[in-house]
Amino acid sequence: MVSLLSIPADDPRARALLAEYFEMRGEAFPKGQTYQPVFPDASVFDPPAGVFLIAVDDEGHDVGCGGIRRIADGPDGARYEVKHLYLAPETRGRGWGRALLESLEARAEEWDAVDLVLDTHHTLEAAGSLYARSGFTAIEPYNDNPNATVWLRKVL
Repeated sequence: MVSLLSIPADDPRARALLAEYFEMRGEAFPKGQTYQPVFPDASVFDPPAGVFLIAVDDEGHDVGCGGIRRIADGPDGARYEVKHLYLAPETRGRGWGRALLESLEARAEEWDAVDLVLDTHHTLEAAGSLYARSGFTAIEPYNDNPNATVWLRKVL
């Protein structure tokens, strides 16, 4: 079982998970390309502009994180972006990523979002599968993130 806690994105627990995520991404990034990690400004995750969650296992270990932040409205209204969805490799396959994503989606719906968007890299196959199973579909790029090769949207 996993518990999800809302904490500031600059809390030491959140920063440790983000550092773990950025390190994993940097090591797995395609050769010849440079991964450019950016710690987020914590204020963009303050409700109702956003939220940052950490996943905590039954033993009290922080094992994952993710957030949403409000960005410029899309053509249909309020839009939130999923950021830094991560689970420690040893915890994957338990449905915790889906629980984290569903919780973020529920928060966006509470704040009257009409859609969620995200960017990712095509090499993150497990994440891509989770997003597809969760109803995200490919869209044209909505930002210029140098780490992204895929942009997705889910209508809420």
